[in-house]
Amino acid sequence: MGKVKMSKYRNLLLCVAAASVVAGPALAGKFGLGRPALPEEIAAWDLDIAPDGTGLPVGSGSVLDGEETFAEFCASCHGDFAEGVDNWPKLAGGADTLADKDPLKTVGSYWPYLSTSFDYIRRSMPFGNAQSLTDDQVYEITAYILYSNDLVDEDFVLSNENFMEVELPNAQGFILDDRDTTEAHFWTEPCMENCKDVVEITMRAAVLDVTPEDETAKAEAPAVVEAAATPEPAPEPEPAPEPVAEVAALDEALVKKGEKVFKKCKACHQVGEKAKNKTGPILNGIIGAPIGQVEGFKYSKAMKALGEEGQVWDDENLTAFLTKPKKFLKKTKMSFAGLKKEADITAVTEYLKSVGK
Repeated sequence: MGKVKMSKYRNLLLCVAAASVVAGPALAGKFGLGRPALPEEIAAWDLDIAPDGTGLPVGSGSVLDGEETFAEFCASCHGDFAEGVDNWPKLAGGADTLADKDPLKTVGSYWPYLSTSFDYIRRSMPFGNAQSLTDDQVYEITAYILYSNDLVDEDFVLSNENFMEVELPNAQGFILDDRDTTEAHFWTEPCMENCKDVVEITMRAAVLDVTPEDETAKAEAPAVVEAAATPEPAPEPEPAPEPVAEVAALDEALVKKGEKVFKKCKACHQVGEKAKNKTGPILNGIIGAPIGQVEGFKYSKAMKALGEEGQVWDDENLTAFLTKPKKFLKKTKMSFAGLKKEADITAVTEYLKSVGK
């Protein structure tokens, strides 16, 4: 929210509160309704945090504490790594996508002021239990969102003292909306004449996953006429089978542990017989497979290029990616910040080895 909007919003709240105090007795006497607002009631409304830091409460919170707080209060809707679950908002990712056809607008890619995040979390979250978080918990969650967007390191501690030192990448991406004064002389009454007789659909909202499949159109599609069959050539003699390399036995205890850690990945990735591509590709048979080559999934150009170069998901590449995806591949679309414990990475890798194609 820009400075002008935030200022108007703050003034509106104060005016409402002031009106309650000034008009309260008159309304009570005339209509027998209401009472003057108490000072503590006015204070409860006056929570907004301005872009210049006005209104920030005293407090602090670390990224590491924020990870636990976020998991407890936010992850059910926004994912363990702020990547979003189903249609709930994504809070991380989207760097350098604002000029794309389908931009991802998150706290890290789009929002101009960190104060907007803090204010909204403090005022409205968690969903269904607003204003139940302490100020320190709000600092913790805000710090973790910054970390999930690769804007701070894992040892970062956010507080009211260093809050204004954090500048979001899109801080300069907004301009003052002054069209009411600078463009008013262009405005005319709408024509409403010689309108088109027929409105045609020229684009479908497939990227938003809101356009239903047109089964009727599929059914009415003309059948493809097959070419006349031609005699098949004589079969080539089958080559001798190549020797099968021995597969190391899996560590079942490690697989079991990896399955638990993989719960952090399930918001985006599926495995198993009925797995489907979601926000991320299915991971069946990923170990040893070419990078960026799962059928039906739209990868970033950078990820796809790695596979075309012959790179595969071996232990080395997978470990590097799980540790910090954006360090492994800067332009990856994955908002996942990375697993912090080497033991968890080893366990997840072993689990993925157990998931066949």
